[in-house]
Amino acid sequence: MFKVGITGNIGSGKTTVCKVFEVLGIPVFYADDAAKKVMTDDQLLISGIKEAFGNEAYFADGSLNRKYIGNIVFNDEDKLKRLNELVHPAVFRAFDAWVEKQVHAPYVLKEAAILFESGSYKKCDRSLLVAAPLETRMERVIQRDGVTEQEVQKRESRQYPQEKKQQLANDIILNDDTQLVVPQVLQLHQLYLSLAKAQ
Repeated sequence: MFKVGITGNIGSGKTTVCKVFEVLGIPVFYADDAAKKVMTDDQLLISGIKEAFGNEAYFADGSLNRKYIGNIVFNDEDKLKRLNELVHPAVFRAFDAWVEKQVHAPYVLKEAAILFESGSYKKCDRSLLVAAPLETRMERVIQRDGVTEQEVQKRESRQYPQEKKQQLANDIILNDDTQLVVPQVLQLHQLYLSLAKAQ
């Protein structure tokens, strides 16, 4: 299966771009949603989290104690790194299992906020970055989430700078409100179809 990783910094509009691909019949794997799911489904991951963070990481009903984990990882870089080290392999497993089910698709997309940071772009055949100027992205997030500029900057600082991602990406969609996104998606869709056929 031909796999395209898609990412973009906060407020870039990568979800919107994914929805356009979905309209074209391309299945999209949302890594962040999968990460939430594996934390309560993947037994190997659950035991790893309990070992690293204690049994309080889960409630009696098996659901994740997000507040407890959040309080730990937001204040401790090493603990956040440890959590990511546990979660990423579980998400990779979930992705591989999901890909096997997409037998009728010409290719698939893997949407991940930290596609480059986690190294998961290396497991994809192409990587696509949705890019927009910082001011535009900040405005979008402030309006969408009702947060302050400082909060957006804090979230932004946890990701690679957009410029670094531009160097790593094979393809770029510019979502800066001056260019139409759909024609850019259609052009890449044709490219991916031909690359998938050639594979």
